[in-house]
Formats: sequence, structure tokens, C-alpha cells
Amino acid sequence: MKGITPHTILLIICGYFLLLMVISWLTSKKATNSTFFAADHKSPWYLVAFGMIGASLSGVTFISLPGIVGATPEVMKMLTGEEIVRQNIYFSYMQMVMGYVVGYAVIALLLLPLYYRLKLTSIYQYLGQRFGYYTQKAGAGYFLVSRVIGASFRIYLVAIVLQTFMMDSFGIPFWATILIMISLIWAYTYKGGIKTIIYTDTLQTLFMLIAVVTTIAYIGSSMGQSFTEILTTVKNSEYSKVFFFENGWSDPNFFPKQFFSGALMAIVMTGLDQDMMQKNLTCKSLKEAQWNMGSFVFVLFFVNILFLALGALLYMYSSNIGIALPKSTDQLYPLLALRHFPSYISIIFLIGFVAAAFSSADSALTSLTTSFSTDFLGISTDPDKVKPDDKKKRMISHIGFSLLVMALVILANQYSGGSVLNKLFKFAGYTYGPLLGMFAFGIFTHRQIKDNLVIGVTLAAAILSVILDLNSARLFHGFTFGFFILAVNGLLTFLGLWLISYEPDDIND
Repeated sequence: MKGITPHTILLIICGYFLLLMVISWLTSKKATNSTFFAADHKSPWYLVAFGMIGASLSGVTFISLPGIVGATPEVMKMLTGEEIVRQNIYFSYMQMVMGYVVGYAVIALLLLPLYYRLKLTSIYQYLGQRFGYYTQKAGAGYFLVSRVIGASFRIYLVAIVLQTFMMDSFGIPFWATILIMISLIWAYTYKGGIKTIIYTDTLQTLFMLIAVVTTIAYIGSSMGQSFTEILTTVKNSEYSKVFFFENGWSDPNFFPKQFFSGALMAIVMTGLDQDMMQKNLTCKSLKEAQWNMGSFVFVLFFVNILFLALGALLYMYSSNIGIALPKSTDQLYPLLALRHFPSYISIIFLIGFVAAAFSSADSALTSLTTSFSTDFLGISTDPDKVKPDDKKKRMISHIGFSLLVMALVILANQYSGGSVLNKLFKFAGYTYGPLLGMFAFGIFTHRQIKDNLVIGVTLAAAILSVILDLNSARLFHGFTFGFFILAVNGLLTFLGLWLISYEPDDIND
């Protein structure tokens, strides 16, 4: 590695986590369950908005988004499962980001008012109040499955980088690397919970953006251009193509397909996700939460442009100095940052990468604990309803989910080199479809449902969606759903709920 040794990496990581522990100590004084679950509803909205950038992008996006800019049609097929198309990907991802704006508007204007009006700690409490016991458990269960797998996948990616560039040099086995990582996350979140996460996410987002901006500035300097000039170079390059209309619905880059997929993804993976919504529900009021959401999407829009610009520059830089491109687009940014850039860039990249990855992993463990504690154990943040052993139950749940994630990562690496975890991560996406269907049915109809049948209906919808998705090219003459399978899954759930529904006055079960 150019100019950076395993010992240097170790010092950086230790210093970074020492800083997180200081933040944890400052934010967890006199912490209660209300602090852990809702930050006492005192979070500054601007900190929540900025910190959510890091949580939404994660370590996966940190290395994947720049690389995908130059992906070929063949790579696109491998990434999405869709048939080969005639264009490269370029900046087509921005079409989805434009859809995010619509999705976040729905969250701010429809979902947040609902959550604040009902004074929810877990958003799946809405399903319990609207439909009943089993519906709340089903919603929370789908979230728990998805987040456990998602957190495991993200931690696995970070662990592989740390194992390769640091831990192997010290003779530390992979299982010990995972144990250390999970223990560190638990140590700075176990007491302050979401209140600590709000502040650590802010710091982690800052480090991530510093890494991107510094890398762009370095490439610009090596090409004899200022920061603004290098962005103009990107704008005038072939990589900057955003809109794709040429090949119609069979093309995964097709604008309407990407736009509506982006809107749906934002609604289900933010608005119906306890991890992301828990941060919003810590604001002092609905108005501040809406300000948070509006500023978040504004910043996120330009941050994505920055990441894509970095991707274009990485490909230009590689071409200019004759570096062979890696087989995987995910390896491009790490390869250049750790092998070909100066040591200070390597250090900043490493901090940014670890920060981006941990900003999603730590909040995932906190939200898993929150959902399980409130949706399954019935723990309340109301001081008048606190039971003597509530705090103990919450801490045991936090430890339990930490151990579960650790075990999943170790087993996946031991038996498949991560391939099983990768597949599980993909299929975990199907769990958002039932959530979309359940929330939509609750919000847009006045009908009641037979609560004890909900789990069967949602499982049937998810399984049918998987079957349709895997066989769509054969069944629909080459058409593939891509992210649209979310809408299909949600629609099937909605229709299934309608079949087991009734007008409230018709039946008194």
C-alpha cells in the first residue's frame, strides 16, 4: 500500500473510535429509555438532516456509487438482473434521485404528520393501532429481518477491507475482527442510543464528505485544474449523461422507470423504515421534522451529484495514467485511494469509508433494539408507564441483536465467502413490499381486516413477488421488474388485505 501501513490504519481506527466514545459519554449522561428510543424529543433538526446523509448512503454506496458511473451494459445486467441494454450507466442514477424528491415529499406531508399525531416511538405501532396485534408484529417482523441482514451485509463489507489491509498483518482472524467491530458499536450506543447516533452520524457524514471532496480536489490538482474547473470537465464529459429515453421500458435506465422506482424506494426504505424514521421522530415538533426532511433531500441531491462526479473523475484519472480497471466496479475507488493516491488521501478515504459504513450499522442496531423493545416487548417511553425491568430488557435486546448480526457475518464468510449474505441482502428487499401494502391499506381505506390472517397474506404476496421477479423475462417477453417489484409486492399485499377486510360496522369480531 502506498505510504500507509497497517499500524497507521490501526492508529487511525483507534483514534476514530476514541472520538466516538467521547461523543457517547457526552450524550448519554442521565440517559433513560426515552433517551435511547427518542433522544427525549430534543434533537436539533439540522443535525438530524445532516447525519441522515451518512446513514442513507452507507459504506456500500460510498464505494459502489462512484464505480457504477462507468459500468458497462454487461455489468448493469449483473447488478440488476435485467437484460443487456445498449447504453452505459453514466449519471442515470440521478433519475432515481429525482424520484427521491417526490418520495420524501410524501414522507414529509403524509407520513410524518401521521407518526407525530399518534406520538409513535416505533412506526409499526401505527399498524397495531389501526389493525391489531398480529399486523403490528408482521410489520415489525419484516423490518427486523431486513435490517438484520442489511446491517450484517454492510458490516461484512467493512470487515473485509479492514481484514485485508490491517488485521491479517497482525494475525487476527476474521471472527475476532467482527467481534471487535460489533463490540465497539455496542460500546458507544448501548446507553445513549438514538441520541448518541444523531451526533455520531453528523460526524460520520462530515468525514465521508471530506473524503469525497478531498479526492476530487486531488484529481483536479493532478490534472492542473481547480475544483470548479474539474466539475466543469465532468459536466462536459460523456459520463454526465443523465436522461435515458431511447430503449423504452426494457431498459433499466429508462427515465420513467428510474424516476418512479426512486420515489417508491424513498417511501418504503425511509418512510416505512424504523431506522430512518426513528431519527426524524426525535425532533422537537412535526414542523422541525418536516424542515429536517426538506433540507435532507436538498443536501442529498447534491451529495449524489458529488459522488457521481467523483466516479467520472476516477475513470478519467485511470485512463490518463494507464491503470487497468478492476473487474468489479466496487473496487475502483478503494484501488486508487489505497494503492495509487498519496498517503494522506488513503488515510482520509479509510476514515470516510469506515465512517460511512458505521453510520448505517450503528443506527441499524439501535433501531432493531427499539422496534423489538416496543413492538414485541411492549416497553414504553412514557415515564408513567415505565416498569422496573424495562431498561434491563432493552439492554438484553441490544446485546442480542449485536450477537445475531455478528453470528450471521461470521457464518456467511466461513461457508460462502459472503455470497450467501449477498443473496440474502437482495431478497431482504422483498420485505418492504408487504410494509408498503399494509401502510397504504391503512392510510387510504377505512376498512378493517381480520388481523389473525395478515401474516399469511403478506407472506403469500412476498413469495409470489419473488416468483414473478425471477421469471419475469420469460413470462413477459423480456421485460424485467427491477425495483418495480416493490410496487408489485405492495399491490399484491394490498389486494390480499382487501380480500380479508370488511367494513367496520359489518362484523364485530
